[in-house]
Amino acid sequence: MKSVIRWIDRISGLGGALAGVMLCIGLVLIAAEIVVRSAFDSTLFITEEYAGYLMCGLTFCALGYTLRDKGHIRMTFLLKVVRGRPQIYLELVCFAVGLLFCAALTWFTWLFFWDSVVSRSQSMQISETYLAIPQFFMPLGALVMTLQFFGEILRALVALKTDPEGVHLAREASDLGR
Repeated sequence: MKSVIRWIDRISGLGGALAGVMLCIGLVLIAAEIVVRSAFDSTLFITEEYAGYLMCGLTFCALGYTLRDKGHIRMTFLLKVVRGRPQIYLELVCFAVGLLFCAALTWFTWLFFWDSVVSRSQSMQISETYLAIPQFFMPLGALVMTLQFFGEILRALVALKTDPEGVHLAREASDLGR
C-alpha cells in the first residue's frame, strides 16, 4: 500500500513540475510581449489567449500537488475537537467526498475535452488554436487530483493500522496554518 502511495505522490509531483513549467512559459511569453510592445511598438497577438490557456493548465495540473503538500484551504475546527481514531475516520469521510467530487470533475472535463476533439473546435482568436490541446490539461489535472485523494485515503488507512491514537494526524492538523 505504501508503494502505491509513493507512486501517486510522484505523479502529483510531476503535475506540480508541469505546472511550474507552464508558469515559466507564461512568464516568458508575457515578458516577450512587454519587450515587443515597448521596443518595436507591435504585439505578439497571442499573449492574452495563451496566457489564459497556460493559467488554466497550470491550475489544474497543480491540484494534486497542492493536495499532497496540504496546501488547499481546509476547515480544521472539527479536527481540533476530534482526536484519535474518530479523527482518522473523519479524514476518511472527507477524502472520500473529495474523491467522488474529483472523479465527477475528471469525467466532465474529459467530456469537454473529447467534445473539442470530435468537433475539431478552434479558437476564434487570430491563432485559431485547436482547443483540444489546452483543454487536455483539465482532465489530466483532475485525474491527478482524483488519484491524490485516493492516495490520501490509503495514507489514512495506513495511519489507522500503524497509529491507532491518531497522533500523526493531530500534529498534521495543527501544522496546517503554516
